[in-house]
Amino acid sequence: MPISTPSLPISVLCSIRTASNPTKNNNTNRQIQVRGLGNFGHLVQVVRKDVEFLKTRISKGLDWANEALHIPQVSKTLDHVIWLRNLEDPNASTLRLPSWPHPYYPELSGTDLFVADLKALETYVSYFYYRSKMWTKPLPEVYDPQEVEDYFSCRPHVVALRLLEVFASFASAAIRIRTSGISKLYGSSVDETAARSISQYNFGVVLKETMLNLGPTFIKVGQSLSTRPDIIGSEMTKALSELHDQIPPFPRTAAMNIIEEELGSPVGTFFSYISEEPVAAASFGQVYRGTTNEGYNVAVKVQRPNLHHVVIRDVYILRIGLRLLQKIAKRKNDLRHFADELGKGLVGELNYTLEAANASEFMEAHSPFPFIRVPKVLRHLSRKRVLTMEWMVGDNPSDLISIASKELIDHGSKYSERQKSDAKRRLLDMVNKGVEATLIQLLETGLLHADPHPGNLRYTSSGQIGFLDFGLICRMEKKHQFAMLASIVHIVNGDWASLVQALTEMDVVKPGTNIRRVTMDMEDALGEFEFKDGIPDVKFSRVLGKIWSIALKYNFRMPSYYTLVLRSLASLEGLAVAGDPNFKTFDAAYPYVVQKLLTDNSTDTRRILHSVMLNRKKEFQWQKLALFLRVGATRKGLHLLLASTGEASLDDSRNGATSTVFDITNLVLRLLLSKDGVVLRRLLMTVNGASLIRAMVSKEAVVFRQQICRIIADTLYHLIYEALRRSFSIAQNPARVRLSKPVLDYQSIMEDRRLKVILFKVMDSARKDPILMTRFCCTSFLMFVTASALACHRVVVSLSEVYLGPVSFAPKQFAVSI
Repeated sequence: MPISTPSLPISVLCSIRTASNPTKNNNTNRQIQVRGLGNFGHLVQVVRKDVEFLKTRISKGLDWANEALHIPQVSKTLDHVIWLRNLEDPNASTLRLPSWPHPYYPELSGTDLFVADLKALETYVSYFYYRSKMWTKPLPEVYDPQEVEDYFSCRPHVVALRLLEVFASFASAAIRIRTSGISKLYGSSVDETAARSISQYNFGVVLKETMLNLGPTFIKVGQSLSTRPDIIGSEMTKALSELHDQIPPFPRTAAMNIIEEELGSPVGTFFSYISEEPVAAASFGQVYRGTTNEGYNVAVKVQRPNLHHVVIRDVYILRIGLRLLQKIAKRKNDLRHFADELGKGLVGELNYTLEAANASEFMEAHSPFPFIRVPKVLRHLSRKRVLTMEWMVGDNPSDLISIASKELIDHGSKYSERQKSDAKRRLLDMVNKGVEATLIQLLETGLLHADPHPGNLRYTSSGQIGFLDFGLICRMEKKHQFAMLASIVHIVNGDWASLVQALTEMDVVKPGTNIRRVTMDMEDALGEFEFKDGIPDVKFSRVLGKIWSIALKYNFRMPSYYTLVLRSLASLEGLAVAGDPNFKTFDAAYPYVVQKLLTDNSTDTRRILHSVMLNRKKEFQWQKLALFLRVGATRKGLHLLLASTGEASLDDSRNGATSTVFDITNLVLRLLLSKDGVVLRRLLMTVNGASLIRAMVSKEAVVFRQQICRIIADTLYHLIYEALRRSFSIAQNPARVRLSKPVLDYQSIMEDRRLKVILFKVMDSARKDPILMTRFCCTSFLMFVTASALACHRVVVSLSEVYLGPVSFAPKQFAVSI
């Protein structure tokens, strides 16, 4: 009979072998320990598989017990008992918690004392009676801090249980983070920077799992933190960003029951099809793809069960925590206001009728901008906990990033280079349109999408950017819109004093703050950035981080819309960098700002434009003017705005730099003549005329003078050629001569009374300086002579083509210095 060898632990076997060979060196001991640890890892895998098997069996057993013992119904009844919902009366009137009665005993006789005791007893009975009536008052549908406090003061056990759960979850997370450092003893050696990044990412993963376990409110907070790398770091935001995609769904049966309860009829009455699994699961609800009985493809958003009580309870606990923090930190401002603002926003998101109204308002406000897409709301299929909207087909930005930046394997084959480049192109186009859409919301409509993370954005096949999830939108006042516009302009121009002034106008800087110190700190923090072609060559997120650090230092009151705009632009920049590492948000945003300033004739925009273009003496700042015009010439909106006049540019071969200057000059002259040029005309009327002429005759303006010469030559050429053709019947064969249209309508220039008034005003201001007027007259004469020579040269070439045939020699390039 074979003798069974007793099984010994692996660690014991290792120690026996080591003892039996005492002559081996330390290296052999380490190899044995590593081999032992490898076998221990195999044992861990076996145990893990056993645990997963037990979890599966236990889960099936729990499912059977739920059906057989009606555990969900019992749990629901127990939940009602704990929350005292059986005592709640929806029709209860608004009550205030009475103060505790304070007895008072003056000098009274025995009978008086007995009567006083009866009255005191009556008072106490009345107190407890009204106190019990407070239990009948349900939780308010709209967030009100006082009513919420009254509600939970009658239910301290609910708050205590949740506090224990939150404390246990974060304590467990702290232990996990602490014990994870032990793995470094067996890990490979890495440098300190990489180790710190790994540690931050692991911390973010643990925090993500903790928030998933704590429920919707904490998930929402984690999603907000995932868009703020300036606060928690890039590695942690990378881990928390998974909260947008890894939220577990709730059962389909519960979702269908909610739809039937809200719509008042079975699901089949309204929908011919609803997907078995949700296509997306969010913190507050989940979305199913469906088809209505009329054949429309829709997205059906269903709210999670019992969410109203859970969210307000967590906000109330946060309010308690902030109150304690305020007392510990001895801060004067009430930190509970942050919890109240969060509570109003989250409770507003729970009412899908408000979200439907927000979506309709957002669609109507942005209907003039065709590249912005908002899905249509089906009001007859939407209620408080159910929202039905048009199904939007489009690419998720995260998918575009994955295709553009990685070589993912799909059915055994990698994405082709063509697919990658196309995904990269669509991603950058979506980001550019996203930046413009954010600026339109900020500067035009004043209606901001409050949660523009990648999960709420789509890029359609027609090139539109689609917005989803309108549970919370932010509305801005006009004065704050202009202050925000000014702040962007001042950041680009490096005018930190004006930036602080704009923040003061937005009620960001508290009264009594030392403005000079804030300006100096702003200059120290942002003055280190380099400028490329007049625009900050820096990521927007870095600028955001610098401004935010100063805001924390001086306790700025950062309004919600300011945070939303900065977060939106930073989020879009993060998407763009995945496709193009050299993408700069300022380069994409500033042309729109320039167009706004050059075409908006409001008092506030004119004041901002004058502060940038003119100094205190109302003299032109030529460098800033050149930057403005160069950036404006790249703005397609301005060219489309002026294209309605039917004017065409000169078809001429120019290199890139000359073409840009020509576009700027052409843009200014055409804008002056258009109905949208009132801002520029007002600016010329306001400026000191002498400074304008001094700028025109300066060395810096030589390139612009050359382009004006070309425009004058083009106009003179058309005048001379038309006169000769009428007088001498030239061009009997018009096919030989291709006469391009003039860049500008010279007759409009000559007859425009507005330009005459501006010219006379400028000349009148400059008459006081004879030397300047002499220089101006000489320069103007040289420009006219040069333009005449160029025009005559073109006339000779055109006549040669009429009578001698096409000229074989190439046109000469003239270098004109005026």
